[in-house]
Amino acid sequence: MTREQLAHVLRAAARIASDSDILVVGSQAILGSYREDELPDVARRSVEADLAFLDREGGTEKADQVDGAIGELSQFHETNTYYAQGVDLLTAKLPDGWEQRLVSFEPTSAEPARAKCLEKHDLVISKLVAMREKDREFAEALLRASLVDLKVLKERAAALSCVSHAVRKQVVGWLESAQRRLGIGLSG
Repeated sequence: MTREQLAHVLRAAARIASDSDILVVGSQAILGSYREDELPDVARRSVEADLAFLDREGGTEKADQVDGAIGELSQFHETNTYYAQGVDLLTAKLPDGWEQRLVSFEPTSAEPARAKCLEKHDLVISKLVAMREKDREFAEALLRASLVDLKVLKERAAALSCVSHAVRKQVVGWLESAQRRLGIGLSG
């Protein structure tokens, strides 16, 4: 997905839900931090944008509306080859303080959407909590390209109060394994 495609999805989602305040939580949130030409192929692979609404009251209903109108297998998806997946605000398991680190994504082509994207380290940690193969590949590609900092990732993993100790330990274990595998030193 490109930044322009993400803007298109956000514009459509804001109009469908009559709500401009959207949070990009899936892998395409990385487009809030980097242009697509700065990213490894793995980080651009997804054709879906996971969107949540910051409205805690009606967010689930709005996510369902977006799914129905521009979600997978919709006419929008068929026409554009990319789509939105409406998700609940609690879908992503995130480190404490994530709300203060959100990255604005507000190109004029996304209007009326006023989108926020997960900060890149928070995004990688949420992917590592999920720990699917595609999530591990995403995290490793960003580490390999030096687009995220291992020390910050370890700090964020320690700040995962929303998951069990076992999950935190699994995330830290993966990070330590990646550090050895990729020969990454800790900055700072």
